Amino acid sequence: MALTDLPVLGMLRTRMQWAQARQGLISENVANADMPGFKPRDLVEPRFDRTTGALASGSTSLALTSPAHLAPAGQGGGAEAKRAKGFEIRPSGNGVNLEDEMMKAGDNQSDYQLAASLYQHSLTTLKIAIGKS
Repeated sequence: MALTDLPVLGMLRTRMQWAQARQGLISENVANADMPGFKPRDLVEPRFDRTTGALASGSTSLALTSPAHLAPAGQGGGAEAKRAKGFEIRPSGNGVNLEDEMMKAGDNQSDYQLAASLYQHSLTTLKIAIGKS
């Protein structure tokens, strides 16, 4: 097993890849802000198994054990159309709110930088632990 195959490093890599893909969708939303009928999209956050650190696959889902339970949001993975509130949709049918998209872009950049920093510090710590500084 390679040093970079540790579950925590895999989770951080997945998080950085997710943030990269999400940034692409956010930029598409901004680029299509004036296109009639365009619906903004966003990515569902990756979910990890707490015991193994593996990415929970789309085939394993939560079971509804009672009809009173709510279904988990965002099952199905991938990009989904965001439900815009009625007053946010323009007469042309476009639902992109540029302020919201810019806030998401800033938050996404912070998330990516945090994951990248944690990844770098984890590798540095592992190198120190094995005596390669």
